[in-house]
Amino acid sequence: MIKVGIIGGAGYTGGELIRILLNHPEVNIAFVQSGSNAGNLLSKVHQDLLGDTDIQFIANCLSLNKEYVDVLFFCAGHGEAKKFVLENEIDSAVKLIDIGNDFRLKEDAEIKGRTFVYGLPELNRKAIQQEDSIANPGCFATAIQLGLLPFIKAGAIETQKEIFTTGITGSTGAGQGLSATSHFSWRSNNIQAYKTLTHQHNEEILQSLMQASNGNHDISLNFVPWRGDFTRGIFVSSTFTTNWSKEQIIHVLEEAYQNEPFTKVSLEPIHLKQVVNTNKCIINIEKEGNKVVVHSMIDNLLKGASGQAVQNMNILFGLDEKLGLNLKGAAF
Repeated sequence: MIKVGIIGGAGYTGGELIRILLNHPEVNIAFVQSGSNAGNLLSKVHQDLLGDTDIQFIANCLSLNKEYVDVLFFCAGHGEAKKFVLENEIDSAVKLIDIGNDFRLKEDAEIKGRTFVYGLPELNRKAIQQEDSIANPGCFATAIQLGLLPFIKAGAIETQKEIFTTGITGSTGAGQGLSATSHFSWRSNNIQAYKTLTHQHNEEILQSLMQASNGNHDISLNFVPWRGDFTRGIFVSSTFTTNWSKEQIIHVLEEAYQNEPFTKVSLEPIHLKQVVNTNKCIINIEKEGNKVVVHSMIDNLLKGASGQAVQNMNILFGLDEKLGLNLKGAAF
């Protein structure tokens, strides 16, 4: 059994991770840390876990040795994982998976003799298998990249062509901390664009697109994110120009993902409820003239965070990627 420790388990991503791992056949949760909830049952914070576990939050980790924990997940706020790694002695045999953004960019990937691999399995599966530290991708970044990477690799998007992406996310994407724009009374029946063209996921997306193109494409990404009036899920639409036919475009996409366990191509229009509560990414293509629109959607807390983190854990330990992640979407 894989012994799992969780740092920062009181938030939305921590809750999702706990739910998955409690039902994972190859995992025992060694501890869940939360400075503000130490001594409380997990079910006091994550109330849907009532009756599922008697584990309590702890304030500090008792041990970070291989005998006590095999893999450590970081679900705390951005910057906290880096701080924790710097301030604590972690056994080199303990694997690390950061769900935050501390190690996603190559210039931030090395720390105390470790090198974090960008954990998008559809792009870096072989590298994930060979390393012991994983930087989980961002939620918007996951949805956008999975829609675009096959076309970058195939050369369907020409040099110096621009990509225009619009995406909408649920309120859980803002985290559990209360803010003016996460109040129910503000979110209900309301949407808003935010961080227009400056979203924090831009750099990691461009980094992956450059990797996929072997550095030969000068791609410009124009991303406008939106706050939605629903709790979870991300739906993005990316537009680019190409002279390729729709048949060629669909073939590239289907070939890229034919063996992927969670990324699927739909020839029919897609809608968010197909992926909410699952680790899936579903992609659909529309083409009009020389314009292609790639629609891609995920659950921001699962394929965009905790679900993909468990997928990466499964890869790290040589398990079936789908283990613990056979989750069904809510149809209604």
